[in-house]
Amino acid sequence: MAAEDQKAAQGRTQFRDVVVERKNALNLSYAKLAVRCIHPDTGVQTVKDSWLHRVATGEPVQAPDFDMLLGMAAGLEVDVDVLQDAASAQFFGAQKVFTESAEAKAFLEDADRLTQAQREAVQALMRSLAEGR
Repeated sequence: MAAEDQKAAQGRTQFRDVVVERKNALNLSYAKLAVRCIHPDTGVQTVKDSWLHRVATGEPVQAPDFDMLLGMAAGLEVDVDVLQDAASAQFFGAQKVFTESAEAKAFLEDADRLTQAQREAVQALMRSLAEGR
């Protein structure tokens, strides 16, 4: 990654947060996680444990490509869109625009500070309320 890209990414940790959270939830070492990061079509390991360690500790890394994300999705047991969104946000400053509502934007920003388990619980509550239970 170019020096200016690395400087721009400072302070953005969305991708790192997902990797660290899932690694910890699965109780895996970097080496064991890397071995699980297998591309679903080619069967090839897509990342090395040293790269995962650098991501998790905030050291400079090259942004992952889509094949790397596919393998990581398998290893981390998350949808590839989660990794795509997080990598886009951290490495390129991209933000998804879901709504024009200020309330909805504030809600989404708050959701980013929750753990995966907390987000799942909030999502289940919202579905329940929407269904009138």
